[in-house]
Amino acid sequence: MKLISLRNAVLAAAVFAAGPLLAEGHGFTPENPECIAPANPGGGWDFTCRQVGKSLQDLGLIPSTMQVVNLSGGGGGVAFAEVVNKRADDNDLIVAASSATATRLAQGAYPGNNMDQVRWLGAIGADYGVIAVAADSEIQDLTGLMDAMKADPSSIAIGGGSAVGGWDHLKVLIAAQEAGIEDVRAVKYIAFAGGGEAVTQLLAGSLQAFSGDLSEAKGFVESGDIKVLAVLAPERLGGEFSEIPTAAEQGIDAIGANWRGFYAPGNMDDMAYDYWVEQIGTLYASDEWKAVMEANGLAPLDLQGDAFQAFVAESVDSITALSKEIGILQ
Repeated sequence: MKLISLRNAVLAAAVFAAGPLLAEGHGFTPENPECIAPANPGGGWDFTCRQVGKSLQDLGLIPSTMQVVNLSGGGGGVAFAEVVNKRADDNDLIVAASSATATRLAQGAYPGNNMDQVRWLGAIGADYGVIAVAADSEIQDLTGLMDAMKADPSSIAIGGGSAVGGWDHLKVLIAAQEAGIEDVRAVKYIAFAGGGEAVTQLLAGSLQAFSGDLSEAKGFVESGDIKVLAVLAPERLGGEFSEIPTAAEQGIDAIGANWRGFYAPGNMDDMAYDYWVEQIGTLYASDEWKAVMEANGLAPLDLQGDAFQAFVAESVDSITALSKEIGILQ
């Protein structure tokens, strides 16, 4: 249960986090607001940029349309390198981040590999993990999937939008370990550049299962293309997601909450930084964003500025310990 207590520590920090730290008077307005999504269209980072950009504009919190740039590769490493090396003083730029970002930093996978090379702005919610199969799959529940993996690990290829050792991979390993699979390194995981790409391969028959987040899976569930076997939440979610069983209900005590938020270039000036922290905090507190969270199955995570910076540092430390425990890090 050590794994779960580690994840619960991060989850507890997410659910019981302090309120927003809003800046007072920033004296800055972006000329060309831009958000980098470090993956191809269709995944969680893409959702974060596009939904937040639209909501910021709808609420009048930015002066013009947010340009979204998809910069895929290296589990977010290509985007991180671009920001650190080429755009370190860009005051108009924010970058989508998540537990996957903290995972790659924890595992030494990013250029320079230091979370302090960028500035951490704020969170916009936590996205629970899901494990899903194609709608026409013979596998009916999470227990069935784990039983098939126990019988022949090589027969079940699971894909996700994070790199090998990344957050989508770790969620599967946590569930596998809780299901009694002794050598989780035998689990067959295939990495894709984004969650949307992984689901495409699931539907094409190249994969038997998908590991991702609810926001990534939502559209495919609504279209009837995939069947979610379990949500990795402590209890069932509300609204349209209330029919999805938890892993725990099926005897597999696995929890995986993926925080979603933003970082900014490391040399962004303080006025610009305070502006973005304030706008993200104002967005988060709005009724409009509460509706977006409910519609997409996002859980509360109310952290901005220094509090968010401290939370990310704690996430990196927790995932480092988790990665060592599972054997991904020595």
